[in-house]
Formats: sequence, structure tokens, C-alpha cells
Amino acid sequence: MDTDVLVVGAGPSGLTLGIDLARRGVAALVAERAQTLFPGSRGKGIQPRTMEVFDDLGVLGALRAAGGPYPVGMVWQDGRRVGEHRMFDPAEPSEDAPYNEPLMVPQWRTQEILRARLEELGGSVAFGREVVGLTQDGGGVRAEFASGEMVTARYAVAADGGRSTVRRLLGIGMTGETVDPSPALVADVRISGLDRDNWHLFPPGGDGDGYLALCPLAGTEDFQLVARFPDGTAPELSLEGVRKVVAARTHLAPEAVTELRWASDFRPRAALADRFRSGRVFLAGDAAHVHSPAGGQGLNTSVQDAYNLGWKLGAVLRDGADPALLDSYEEERRPVAADVLGLSTRVHRGETRRGDATRQLGLGYRHSPLTHETRPEPGPLHAGDRAPDGTVNGTRLFDTFRGPHWTLLALEGAQAPGGAEEPGGAQAVGGAQAAGEAQAPGGAQAAGGAQAAGEAQAAGEAQAPGEAQAPGGAQAAGGAQAVGEAQAAGEAHAAGEAQAAGEAQAPGGAQAAGGAHAAGETHAAGEASASGGAVVVRVVRGPAPRVYGPGLYLVRPDGYVGWAGDSTAGLPAYLARFGQGG
Repeated sequence: MDTDVLVVGAGPSGLTLGIDLARRGVAALVAERAQTLFPGSRGKGIQPRTMEVFDDLGVLGALRAAGGPYPVGMVWQDGRRVGEHRMFDPAEPSEDAPYNEPLMVPQWRTQEILRARLEELGGSVAFGREVVGLTQDGGGVRAEFASGEMVTARYAVAADGGRSTVRRLLGIGMTGETVDPSPALVADVRISGLDRDNWHLFPPGGDGDGYLALCPLAGTEDFQLVARFPDGTAPELSLEGVRKVVAARTHLAPEAVTELRWASDFRPRAALADRFRSGRVFLAGDAAHVHSPAGGQGLNTSVQDAYNLGWKLGAVLRDGADPALLDSYEEERRPVAADVLGLSTRVHRGETRRGDATRQLGLGYRHSPLTHETRPEPGPLHAGDRAPDGTVNGTRLFDTFRGPHWTLLALEGAQAPGGAEEPGGAQAVGGAQAAGEAQAPGGAQAAGGAQAAGEAQAAGEAQAPGEAQAPGGAQAAGGAQAVGEAQAAGEAHAAGEAQAAGEAQAPGGAQAAGGAHAAGETHAAGEASASGGAVVVRVVRGPAPRVYGPGLYLVRPDGYVGWAGDSTAGLPAYLARFGQGG
């Protein structure tokens, strides 16, 4: 095989999947047919649940620095401001949901940040690679590019957009409806004479002109223009065409539009792929579901597709999990996509406001085959629900979850299995592998008990004679040395496994010396994971945050509670599904 996973498409879902696979030590080729990343602002809204995902993947800080909050809408009529329009129902941040409102970042900038993170982890995007043929058998997938080049992979993921070539080659249909027969224009423009404090809304006039909106794009000098047109018309995508529609529908002169940076037209549609998988090929993002842009759900659902699939591919390809685990991707994500499509359509038609549902914090997998709720009387949090943030003994839970490991919360005296905790708060659970400890230069400790980079080595791991030393001082047990970085608490691996060398990040984004990640999150370039190794579980004990209640909660790598119980009965067997020795 040329690679473990071929990811077709370098949009938000493809780049997210590339990042998640890279931090798990899974070799992936991200192939993009175009010569550059997508240049427009189209999917500009990052919802709170996706912000949590990006926090885990190490890009939220960069996105928040690049973007900003949505401005209040300002309604105009006859050249006058006639009133404000709140685009979103308000929500206050809380301990369990620290991100309360969408973040605006133009899609092109989001993709730049995701690509940079992928490259930090040792990955890259292969541009100019258009897939024109695809075959598969029981052993892998073979893709042909337009150049005649062939590539083989153990699995492939179609993340190549709503007009997916891979979906067509697989013969998978899309079922859906036209949400609005009226064509729409979306463009990124530079405009003079208009303030950037409001999202400027120009309702339809009496002469047949349609709606127009100009939204200042956070972190840029651009505005995103959206305009609707009567059915049967074709929006003009030129600078002159954009100037004409702005002058006709606003108080601005044509020359107020000083620059056209990108433009596209579309008809809002909602459609869902009939299947999300065909053999060894999966559909993700717009290749699997196409949304109206209303409500800002498409990009977010796409990112969460990738986040769901990434840990499962890692479990199969690196941890020895049964490939049947991959069946749960469609079982979990297709119902979510169907629900979100309905939500997007209702928002577009004015039947639902943007609020709690569009933030996506309530999405979950209670009915998934991976969800085991063993308590006869569950508390407020059920297996299958999103694992909320909170504080246990002074440690923020999102900091504990961060990284590709599992987390077991033993709250209000609930007894976790095994003996004493390993350094860094990780513990072997029912045969699962505990996270190790990385020693920082000078002995400085990182948050959560994990020590930062230096001589990273799994706790209790014996040094083999003649073992190789990886860059940054990290020692690879058994003499092996891997491409990547030293593994620290929360992701260290046992003897005989290659420990990687590379860069590291401490909580809050600070870089740890020596090249390993601190505080239980050790992921960077080509991060090594145990091939056929055990599941890594971190254990946290303490009082229960209000939204949890007492009990044991096993949190999956994607931040959902997979298993919950009052005792450990059944927990080792549950973990065994996700890796040898689990």
C-alpha cells in the first residue's frame, strides 16, 4: 500500500480528517484536484460544538485570533437605518459549555489554519490530483488520478464536495429537495462607505428586487455579499454585475464596490447520500450531505463527520480494533446529518431561529451501537451524550480530554478499575494501556501531572539495550525510532513501540521544550501509536460537576460518553472492542 488512508478533497472535512489521522500515526494522503485551497468565504460560521472539536485538534487559538463574533444585523430601508435584527438567540457561556456563540472565520482562512496544523503534524496536501477512477477489493482501494498516476490505500474517504466525483464513481445516489427555487449570489467584496459594525440587511423592494445582505468578514477588510434573485434569472458573477445589484438594492453607488475577490452562484438545496460507505470507501462532508447555508450547519457537520471517522480509522489501523467498528460511522453520522439538514431547511424558510439547536451542543449518539448505558436510573448525563466541560479537583475536563486517548471519569467515589494511577493521571483500565510520563528539562511539570518534553518514555517501560534516541531526547523503547514526536502523558506507549520525535504543545498552546507535547496531549508530526496496541485511557477521580452526577463515564476520543455505569461491570469488555488488549 502507498498509504493507509486516501482522503480525496482538501476542504474542511478532508483537512480535519488529515489532522486527526496524523496525530494518531496513521499515514494519509490528502489529495485535492485544484491547485490551491478554496478561495471564498462561503462557510464562515464555526458553531460552539465545532469550536470544541478544534480545541482538541489544536487550532482553536489560531481561529479565534483570525476571526471574531458575528455583528448585530442592521435593517436598511430607503437609505435609512430602521432597526436592529438579532441573528442569533443569545446564550451565556457556562462551565459545561464555554463556547456560547458562533465564531466567524471566512472559510478560506479556516482552511489555511487547518492546512498549517496538518503540516505541523507532518502531513501535506497534494494539489492537482484529480481522481478519475476508483476500484477496491478486500485488501484495499486503488485510485487513478487524471495524470495517470495510481495510488493504493487501505481505505479511502470522499471529502470532495457536493458534486463528489468519488460518490459518482461508487454509484451512491443523493436524495433531497430544492429548498428555494430562487438562485442566489454569494461574493467576497471590498466596499467603501459602509461601516463594519453591523451585518447590513436590505429587504426586498417593491420593484421585484430580491433580498441583499452585506456582512463584514471578521479579520479581513472584506464583506460577504449574499443576494437572492427571481427564479429563472442568472446572477452575474463579474465586478460590473455585482456593482449593478448593489446599486439597485442599496443606497450605495456602483463604485462603492471597489474589488471583487470571489463570487459564486447556487440554488439552496438539501440532499443526503443514500449511503455513507461503500466497502472501504467512506463519504464525509458535502459529499455526504448538502445544506442550505442558512444557519451555518454545513461546514460544522462536515468537520464532525471527519472527527467521528478519524478515531475509528485509527483504532482499526493502529490499535487492532475489529474493522466492523467502521460500520458505526454511517450508523452514527447519517442520522445526525439528516436531522441537521432538516434544521438548515427550517432556518432557511424562517420556521426556526438560530439558537440552541444550531450551536450543535445537543447532538449525540444515544442510539448508537457503540453506546452502553448500564445504569438503571441514569442521571442528567447519559451514555451517548456530548461530554460537557467542567472542573474536577481543579483540573478542567476539556484539558483532560484533549488528545487522541479515552478518558474515564470516576466521580463522587465511583470506583475505577486497576490500581494506583500512573504518572500524569493515566491508568491501565481492564488491560487498556495507561499513558506514560515525559520528563521536561530541569524536571518542570506540566498541567495535570504530565511532565513536558524531554526524555519522553512510557511509564514503567524498560529500556532495551542499544535503543535508539529520537530527536528532542525522547527514547524509543526496543531500539526503534519513529517519525513524529515524543509521547507524553495521556498518549505514551509501552515497550517495543516507537516513540516519535517532533514538536509539542503545552496547555494554552505554549510549546514544551525538547519537542514533546505536555499535559497529557502529545501529538505532532507523524505521532506514533502502537500498531496493534492497547487502548490508552486516562482516569480522572473526584467530585462530580453539576451536569454529570455520580458514576463512571468513559469518554470517547471524540468527546462523547461511550459507556456509563455505577460499577465497572462490563467496562473491560467494552474497551476490548477498540484495540487488542483493551
